[in-house]
Amino acid sequence: MSQWINVIYFLVPLIIASAVPLSLVALGGLFSESTGVINIALEGIMVMGGFLGIIIMRVLLQQGTLSLQTIAFIGLFVGGLAGGLYAFLHAFAAINMRSNQIISATALNMFAPALSVFMARIYFGTSNVNLGGNYLIRSVPILSNIPVIGPLFFTNAFLSTYLGILIFLVAITVLYKTRLGLRLRSCGENPHAADSLGINIYKIRYIGVIISGVLAGMGGVIFVLSFATRFSGTVIGFGFLALAVMIFGQWNPKKIVLAALFFATIRVIASAYTSIPGLRDANLPSEIYNMLPYIATLVVLAFASKNSRAPKAIGEPFDQGKR
Repeated sequence: MSQWINVIYFLVPLIIASAVPLSLVALGGLFSESTGVINIALEGIMVMGGFLGIIIMRVLLQQGTLSLQTIAFIGLFVGGLAGGLYAFLHAFAAINMRSNQIISATALNMFAPALSVFMARIYFGTSNVNLGGNYLIRSVPILSNIPVIGPLFFTNAFLSTYLGILIFLVAITVLYKTRLGLRLRSCGENPHAADSLGINIYKIRYIGVIISGVLAGMGGVIFVLSFATRFSGTVIGFGFLALAVMIFGQWNPKKIVLAALFFATIRVIASAYTSIPGLRDANLPSEIYNMLPYIATLVVLAFASKNSRAPKAIGEPFDQGKR
């Protein structure tokens, strides 16, 4: 019994740390698609935000004048800014140029890893950018002493996890409790009706896509802080997995959180199966476990896509002349 308790204490923080960036990036996709613009460029935006955020953090860390917490905040800000600027390219192509939104987003996904690796090799001589610093919180004062809950949620936790949860709550408040959020959602459901009320559809869609980029860029930084000591031009498919989370969550923030926990659990089990009794002794090839997240994604999407609750005007370029 004690063995399973230790396994739970080991796995739960990892599951939460995985679920936070998934939820945050999926919410970023929701911001964009709520306005009617498909954004499958989340993977590329995460790469770009993570790369520039980690570069800034590495420079600040080498200077040694700021605390790790302050450096993490700055890294998140820079990652979000980079993600927003990168998403602006998708917004321009999709909104002004009325390009195929899937193609323009795919181009950004292909360009980001290539650019980050190229820049890393120019400035650092290698494609792997080492971050340095330990951003793990060993224990949160008082809270870590709470029985059961303390060891699960407030011991050996990542600083980025708490920051991600805070950003997620703020983003939900903006989307569902403010006038801006109402306008964002109206542009994805019936843009012509919103236009008749004097709402600038182009402006609102730009805002939605850029916020999407900001959240995905922050998600890229959180991913690196939580799971890597170095950045090598990839977020190992987290952006695409976040898209699956958004679809499985039916474009609903509460369901997105549950979907993120589900996919995070599958991913953690696949990567830490050697620590789980039963799986460790099954003597299955490691490739079987590595395939689990992708198999789960395919199976879940096959069922979830049948009852899609996507915004009605998603993927449709806005034409003011059409009614």
